[in-house]
Amino acid sequence: MLVMALYASIFMLMAWLNGDGSREFDRPSRFLLAIPALLLIMGYPPRLSVMWSGFALGAIGAGSWAIWQKLFMGISRASGYTHVIQFGNLSVLLGILCLAGMGWAALQPHRKSWLLLLALGAAMGMIGSLFSGSRGGWVGFPLILFVLYRSYGQVWSTKWKAAAVLAIVVGGGTVFALPQTGVQERVFQGVDDISRYVSGETQNTSLGARFEMWKGASYLIANKPLFGWGENGYKDGIATLAERGAVNPVILQYSHAHNDFIDTFAKRGLVGLTVLLLVYLVPMKLFGEYSRHADLEVRSVAVAGTLLSVAYIDFGLTQTFLGHNSGAMMYAFLLAILWGIHSRHRKQLA
Repeated sequence: MLVMALYASIFMLMAWLNGDGSREFDRPSRFLLAIPALLLIMGYPPRLSVMWSGFALGAIGAGSWAIWQKLFMGISRASGYTHVIQFGNLSVLLGILCLAGMGWAALQPHRKSWLLLLALGAAMGMIGSLFSGSRGGWVGFPLILFVLYRSYGQVWSTKWKAAAVLAIVVGGGTVFALPQTGVQERVFQGVDDISRYVSGETQNTSLGARFEMWKGASYLIANKPLFGWGENGYKDGIATLAERGAVNPVILQYSHAHNDFIDTFAKRGLVGLTVLLLVYLVPMKLFGEYSRHADLEVRSVAVAGTLLSVAYIDFGLTQTFLGHNSGAMMYAFLLAILWGIHSRHRKQLA
């Protein structure tokens, strides 16, 4: 709660001091508003069956909508009702949380039904991400698999470990090979973007523009490293750099650096970056302490909480994820839900 309040307070205070306007209070305020929700959940926690089925149904809904948009509506990149990157990453997040719930499902009386539901949720969450073409959400998947293995690996038999590896290899290969998924095209496009940027051929590509944004932000960081430029100052600073020819003018259409950490450093300085890291790393550490707990119900919630932070760090590498309403809402309130339930369970076991 302290970290959530600190994040909201510092970001709102800096927005006020920089004259960015009251609209910049909006997204940070979600973290303050999540604190009463956290207290309520600690006092009256929902049943775990409700939480895990909610994650599964959310992921199935996202994946189903992505399939409909991609295969039946002919939309090249599924976006649901929000920004395409936000949709793809939040879809895969729900799928990842379903994987975390497998330990809980294995203890239930109807374990096969629960395992099937969560497995379907995980698969559909992945499909939502793949059909959105949001490559940033794929970058950190090896780390997510490592967290899952570290948390559950010792309770899996060799047979199940081999089956999991086979499923990942075959599933990943199939998704890449089928042109209908669009994954192969997005991967090759990314490689081509990097090659053309490095060779100097063009900077006006998806990844090329990101590299230019990061370069521009690095210039701004070097000039005001402690407190940053603020929202309005950032836009003015990038415009000045473009006029001087230091960065490609193509990036003037963007109001952020497409990276949570670089963007925060440029706009809020080292102070803001430190607070952002705290809001990710403190929950990760606190949940991580229970990610190998003997009680699988406690462990499953702790793994979900750990993966929430890991996933958001991954998403933030290529998108200013907390700079969108959907990103701020999902992180703040999922953190409240998971920590509220986890806190109650720990007290019951004490």
